[in-house]
Amino acid sequence: MSKKDFYEILGVSKSASAEEIKKAYRKKAIEFHPDKNPGNKQAEENFKTAAEAYEVLSDTDKKAKYDQYGHAAFDGGGGGYGGGHHMNMDDIFSQFGDIFGGGFGGFGGNSGGQRRVKGSNLRIKVKLTLEEIANGVEKKVKVKRKIQAQGVKYKTCATCNGQGQVLRVTNTILGRMQSATTCHVCGGTGQTIESKPNNADAHGMILEDETVSIKIPAGVVDGMQLKVAGKGNDAPGNGIAGDLIVAVEEQEHEFLKREGENLHYDLYISFAEAALGVSKEIEAVNGKVRIKLEEGIQSGKILRLKGKGIPSLNSYGTGDLLVHVNVWTPKKLNKEQRQFFENSLTDENFIPNPEKGDKSFFEKVKDMFS
Repeated sequence: MSKKDFYEILGVSKSASAEEIKKAYRKKAIEFHPDKNPGNKQAEENFKTAAEAYEVLSDTDKKAKYDQYGHAAFDGGGGGYGGGHHMNMDDIFSQFGDIFGGGFGGFGGNSGGQRRVKGSNLRIKVKLTLEEIANGVEKKVKVKRKIQAQGVKYKTCATCNGQGQVLRVTNTILGRMQSATTCHVCGGTGQTIESKPNNADAHGMILEDETVSIKIPAGVVDGMQLKVAGKGNDAPGNGIAGDLIVAVEEQEHEFLKREGENLHYDLYISFAEAALGVSKEIEAVNGKVRIKLEEGIQSGKILRLKGKGIPSLNSYGTGDLLVHVNVWTPKKLNKEQRQFFENSLTDENFIPNPEKGDKSFFEKVKDMFS
């Protein structure tokens, strides 16, 4: 079933301003708010759909893509827009909670406008070898995270009477205006701590080491961040845990150099090996690979080993391993070796005679990047 047009969902035209889009979303969100429609699954679905539409149309870049390509801009490998169908209610309220403004319980999920607080995120860095990046790996890391202490007891917040919000009345030139703001005592949860163990902090939390398993897919790149949901710090009361953000650090390989999904390997051979041809064993990310060099191979020759590189993160195949042949010129010769090369100076077999099929250095570079 095709998706409904985002502009149609919010009831605005394509030429609507950012403020008009914001007002339209607020109207829809209030109409279908779960607190206003308890147990109404269709209203909840409409609420999520409106959030999905607003998430795209309120973002300049996403809106431009949507205007040009429609829903196809976010389908397939392009990455989702993180809209209502991809977020739970807590995500919607944490992202757009301030859109509701005063006079309405804008934190949803709980009656009376209570807010489910989300714990803070934790960040770690994971070092990966090229072999681990090429094959994917599961890493177990020890994380020090805040969790709720055993024995913590809560009571209804006396300041907001468990509502999570307090009403404020201010005098303006338009008359007396009433607005609702998050309770500063309980942070919107509607609860305060009644009793807690001595080792817990003011929020009833303690620090504890936990071993977290992180599945890292093949093909990640240096600096990429992965998210492990719910493995950040816990939140007090009925809150939801934050996330663990994992930054990837690629360790330099001794022999292989990475360029996107391709790998490069510098292979050095002697004059004798180049002239006679030789079989060589070289390092690859999935073990050693044996290659055959034909006799008379030239320095600068590039051998492409298909599929011996890094897999694409988006499953678009695997890169190649490019072996760069370098004929090593000896820096010191003994008397017999020097005599041999002096005798070879006029030998026709030693006079450079490139064939038309032999590519120049610049042509090889051009081929590499094409």
